[in-house]
Amino acid sequence: MKLPHRRQFLHLTAGAAALSALPRMATAQAYPSRPVRIVIGLPPGGNQDAIARLIAPWLSERLGQQIIIDNHPSGSNNIAAEAVIRSPPDGYTLLLVGDYNAINASLYDKLGFDFVRDTAPVASLIRAPAVLLVNPSVPAKTVPEFIAYAKANPGRLTMASAGSGTPPHIAGELFKMMTGVNMLHVPYRGGGPALIDLLGGQVQVGFFSMPASIEHIRTDKLRALAVTTVERSPTMPDVPTVGEFVPGYEKSAFFGLSAPRATPPEIVERLNRDINAMLADPVAKARLAALGGTVLAGSPADFGKLIAEETEKWAKVIKFANIKPK
Repeated sequence: MKLPHRRQFLHLTAGAAALSALPRMATAQAYPSRPVRIVIGLPPGGNQDAIARLIAPWLSERLGQQIIIDNHPSGSNNIAAEAVIRSPPDGYTLLLVGDYNAINASLYDKLGFDFVRDTAPVASLIRAPAVLLVNPSVPAKTVPEFIAYAKANPGRLTMASAGSGTPPHIAGELFKMMTGVNMLHVPYRGGGPALIDLLGGQVQVGFFSMPASIEHIRTDKLRALAVTTVERSPTMPDVPTVGEFVPGYEKSAFFGLSAPRATPPEIVERLNRDINAMLADPVAKARLAALGGTVLAGSPADFGKLIAEETEKWAKVIKFANIKPK
């Protein structure tokens, strides 16, 4: 008599599971039925905004819905991240994620969320180098010459950044940590003012994005010593990497999309599939390359692994350099 009861129990359990899955499956099958919003924690006009506006038309065409770009330039990206994390997990609110999110996880002691735990990685988009730049007044023309010059003049070189704890600052602190050089950090309110003073010679060194600095490099107003990615940039193939002289050094900006944690896997997979198809398009790839980056296609798990690894990596640098947000 026990066997039929067991069969009946299994049958009822399977039926209940199927019924509970129906609303989620129906939601995923109907997705998207209205516009999708991509939230950016920075103002219009920067690299992040350019990437989002570049991918929006392709993604809109594949999804059959409008993509709305929503800029929230405050709180060092944390307000935008929390707004997405607290939004309904239905695939209609996405966050443009970058290396700053991995940095902020350790930089800020009292965030109202855990970025790795509370987000669902959707898809990686692009990885882009920064450039180790010096004002032409600095006599060094190579990374080894620069390290030797900095060690011969401890604390006399000034290193500009977009602010304490920003990616350019973190890139410089990693360089200092791995080479033992002593440079004075000068934080600015944004990358624009920092770059202006580097051009004017008020500061001597900086790690800046390629799109922001490439014209100054081409006109010899700034000297590019190296790019910060593992491989040389196709945009500037003659410029070596920092890692060619400082083994293991790597600092690159990465960008992708994430959603609130409980977003149905079917929706995440749909978005990932469509984004990867877009990244395979030669025109889209060429336009992303024009921003100085290389495409980072992969699964949601791949992107989640990247975020976790970057979060752990920058936590060590932040602790070593005792970096505090300001």
